Amino acid sequence: MAAHVTELTYYPVKGCAGVAAHEASMTSAGLAHDRSFMVVGDEGVFRTQRRDPRLAVIRPAIGGDGTRLTLRAPDTEPLTLPVDTSGARRPVDLFGAAFQGIDQGDTVAEWLSDVLRSASRLVRVPPEHDRVTDGRTPGTSAYADSCAVHVLSRSTLDHLDRKLAENDAPPLPPNRFRPNLVIDGWPDPHTEDRAHRLTVGTAELAYAKPAIRCAVVLVDQASGHRAGPEPLRTLARYRRAVAGGVAFGTKYAVLRPGRVAVGDEVTVTGWGESEVGAGTYA
Repeated sequence: MAAHVTELTYYPVKGCAGVAAHEASMTSAGLAHDRSFMVVGDEGVFRTQRRDPRLAVIRPAIGGDGTRLTLRAPDTEPLTLPVDTSGARRPVDLFGAAFQGIDQGDTVAEWLSDVLRSASRLVRVPPEHDRVTDGRTPGTSAYADSCAVHVLSRSTLDHLDRKLAENDAPPLPPNRFRPNLVIDGWPDPHTEDRAHRLTVGTAELAYAKPAIRCAVVLVDQASGHRAGPEPLRTLARYRRAVAGGVAFGTKYAVLRPGRVAVGDEVTVTGWGESEVGAGTYA
């Protein structure tokens, strides 16, 4: 069977739950609406599941035209708000880098502060946002941690599940790793390390760098609670990147925007060496 997309997910609000889609536009900054909003503290510093795991229980929904955003959370009344794309800009901080955001108002700020139990505000990426992402292929993205598109293969996930079973740990759902695309049909785990250029649907992606994992993968995405040392403990035993850190999955830049859908064939048009290093598939 040819490699193909089995899951397609975008994350309207950085750090919050994803939205599964059957089809989506792939823009130069990644899937449409992906990380176009961000929760920040009073000083404008972004909130992340590393410190605020309850972000995971906030479920956003955004209309296709991006003009209305709905937020839901357990034991809380849903909130729907019109999206402000022209209001005053405010400085925001993402990993120490300075960007701008359009504040979405006091009502949603109060809602988020109640859910997260800490003073919070919501900002949207402004139309003039011109962020340049790093890696082997430069690109752009909204408020994603780094590059526009995060890809994981089913064989990579299955390989980890086998490793977890050896340690008497249960398998993990793909959402623990928050990928945009899950690809099935590559028989070897970590093929995405070496698939340096690929086409999917009418879009084309180019390899940027490995996805270096952090404490977010310890958060159960359904409950918003940290679930223990796995999978980082197991990954650290066999997925140490040469440049440091634990690598699992791959980040890509968008070379050609287009449409992507579940079931689309994925064709690798350029292969390269893995940056993770030898001995990482054992």
